[in-house]
Amino acid sequence: IKAASFLVSVAGISALVGFSKTLASAKRDEQKILQHSSDAGKLLESGAALARRALAWGTLYAIMGTGAICFSIWKLSGANNMKEFREKMGATLPKISSNDPPRSRTEFEGLTDLLKYLSAWGKE
Repeated sequence: IKAASFLVSVAGISALVGFSKTLASAKRDEQKILQHSSDAGKLLESGAALARRALAWGTLYAIMGTGAICFSIWKLSGANNMKEFREKMGATLPKISSNDPPRSRTEFEGLTDLLKYLSAWGKE
């Protein structure tokens, strides 16, 4: 627990310092832009426009990255169609056993009942 709390605190502090440094750098750069520009109003975007542009680029990067990962897994598997891909992945990945009928409780009266069950599970 001590090690985990130490790692969490170090990660939190470093994230806070990094965010603060980035924010300070952005403010400093903004002041430089305003000083060098004669028409600063046209140069700077509104917050909503900047957020919309950031969302668009983030979405594009996420879709392209996920597509590249999926395409590379497809090519590395050597499959020519979805049936071959499913068979190759089924042979590679571990089997998931069916749970029919369920070997444990599946219905709970409420959240408290579920949490009590989970806290006692494995101790029996």
